[in-house]
Amino acid sequence: MTGQFTLYSTPWCGYCHRLKGQLQREGIVFDEVDIEADPASADVVAQANGGNQTVPTLVFADGTALTNPSLAEVKAQLSA
Repeated sequence: MTGQFTLYSTPWCGYCHRLKGQLQREGIVFDEVDIEADPASADVVAQANGGNQTVPTLVFADGTALTNPSLAEVKAQLSA
């Protein structure tokens, strides 16, 4: 199953772990990419964040991105 967006993260990111848990509890399906294991994805994150590799960064099918969003922000983006 393909997710509603891609969540770019790292294994050591506490904010990533928190958001992933919240999304899973809500039943929100997403794809995850570890930017340390996939260097090309780090470029995607940097492009979305003015050159910074800030995680978690979520990229939606329409090309919009959210950086370190709250669960409410993710839900609002999905319902837009």
